[in-house]
Amino acid sequence: MSRKARLPIPLPKGVEAKFDGKVVTIKGPKGSLNQDVVKGIIVTIENGNITVSQDDNIHDRTNFLGLFWALINNMVQGVSVGYERKLEMIGVGYRAAVQGKLLDLQIGLSHPTKMPIPEGIEVAVEKNTMIQIKGINKRVVGQFAADIRSKKPPEPYKGKGIRYVDEYVRRKAGKSGKK
Repeated sequence: MSRKARLPIPLPKGVEAKFDGKVVTIKGPKGSLNQDVVKGIIVTIENGNITVSQDDNIHDRTNFLGLFWALINNMVQGVSVGYERKLEMIGVGYRAAVQGKLLDLQIGLSHPTKMPIPEGIEVAVEKNTMIQIKGINKRVVGQFAADIRSKKPPEPYKGKGIRYVDEYVRRKAGKSGKK
């Protein structure tokens, strides 16, 4: 059994959970999330805690215990607190702007790059170079941030590109560093 799955997931105040045998639904002050559960995984909700266990009749589902514990824990945290990722753009002329449901990136290409913002995600741009992504679904927030970063990842010589705020880019010495 997974070490994490042995621990109960505490429900904060204002968060409700339901399990109907196939789908876990978590509702909180920031919204609602659903997660399908594979056959053989049992989710019990009692005394303000959620526990994830395995059905004794199905033995090949042990590897899913930790996965579903983490997914449900992320859902609880998402509907109560939310998730946030920050990106910074480093480079001359790099800037971003939100235009309705599109994120417009000017990243040194011959054309502007416009990316559709997924449902349930809030994007804010500060100082034209800081992109802030907020939402309740950890996977969607992280994937959208990774998609933005993949448009112009930071290069190792000058450090130009789009990077996470807490990311460290290892710099290389150029031709002059060889001597």
